[in-house]
Formats: sequence, C-alpha cells, structure tokens
Amino acid sequence: MNKEELTNAFNQRASDYDKGWEQLSPVLHGLYHLLSSILSELPHDAKILCVGAGTGAELSYLAQKNPNWHFTAVDPSSAMLDICRQRAKTEGFYSRCSFYEGYLETLPSEDKYDAATALLVSHFILEQQDRKKFFGEVANKLKLGGILTNADLSTGSSPHNYEALLDAWINITSSTDTSNEDQKQIRDMYFNDVAVLPPRQVASLIQSAGFELPVQFFQSGLIHAWFSKCAFHQAS
Repeated sequence: MNKEELTNAFNQRASDYDKGWEQLSPVLHGLYHLLSSILSELPHDAKILCVGAGTGAELSYLAQKNPNWHFTAVDPSSAMLDICRQRAKTEGFYSRCSFYEGYLETLPSEDKYDAATALLVSHFILEQQDRKKFFGEVANKLKLGGILTNADLSTGSSPHNYEALLDAWINITSSTDTSNEDQKQIRDMYFNDVAVLPPRQVASLIQSAGFELPVQFFQSGLIHAWFSKCAFHQAS
C-alpha cells in the first residue's frame, strides 16, 4: 500500500479498530506495563511524541500513569485521530495533548521530545531504506539521550516459523465468525502489506538511524518491542 491507501484503510477501520484488538488485550497490557517502566526515568513534566498514535491506547495508558506529561499525537488518519481526541476528553487528559494529522516528516519542528513511542507502525513501511529514514526522523525529533520505544511485528528468518506464528496470530486476532475466505485475505495482507523482518534486522535499522544499540524488552507472538536512546541527529 502507498501512503494514501494506508491512510484510507485506517480511516475505514477506525470505528471498530479497538474492538479488533480486544482479544490481544492481555498482550498489549503487558507491553504498555513494561513500556511505562522503561520510561519511568523521564522528567516529571516530560514531552512525549506518539507516532502513529491511532486511537490513543498507549497514550491513554501513559497519561493515566504520569499526570504531568504532555503528549503530541501524530497520525495520518483523521478518523483514528478523532477517536484519540475523544478518548483524551473522556479520560481527562485532553489539556495535556496536541494532535497532528499527517505523517511524521511533515510535523513542524518545535522543542525536542524526551521520548517517542512508535508502536506497530514501522512494519507498514515496506522498503528498508524508507524504514531507516522513518527512524531517523524520530531521532531528529528527540533530545540527545531521548528514548525511543518501538514495537513491530517481527519473527525469525525461517519461513516456516513465520507461517506457523502467523496462523496462530490470525486465529487469536480473528473473531469466531471470521470465514475461511476472510482469513485468507488477512493472511495475504500480512504477506503483501506488512514488512515482518527478523528482530536483529529491525534493531539494526533503528541503530543505523541515530540510536544506541536497541534493547529488546518485550516479545509475545509476533509483537517484538525495543527501546533505545537517541545518539545523534541525522543531517537535514
């Protein structure tokens, strides 16, 4: 998918997006719990950049745990960002948020952030050079020493491992009434529209884009997550 197709796809899925992740809530809760621990060293008034914020799930978790943090939610999908705004209003942290509809590379440069989250985002970037550029753009938005937490779908280089894990993944993320044809379409989507790379390769892309050697802090099913501190900024 190109950027326009991807944005349109998320606009169409926004209304039932959170429902689609309900069966993975134990996994995501574990990810957010560890994510909060990784970021616990940040200042009490830290500024957090949420890239691909979607409906605001991790933003919500972090905002409730850290009542003085400020957040910038970035997402190209207007429908997803609308849900994120409404969640912030309902849960009482709207005043600590700013919202930007668009891709990260067009976000106006302002003060540098203390940390950034990019959860289940970069695997939609199919070309590795573009993915490295994405991580470089995140680095440039961070203070030196600022923390990136990144999660993506990832698995070992063996096709057998990926196919076996993918079957289990589709089973747990699909509803009980999902037809065989729908499951086939979902499977095709993962092969065609998601770049599921080995963990070492993802970590290498992050490091080469301006970060220290990433540390993997979470893995469940296909989801892997890393954290790393910004070591240098890319030349503009």
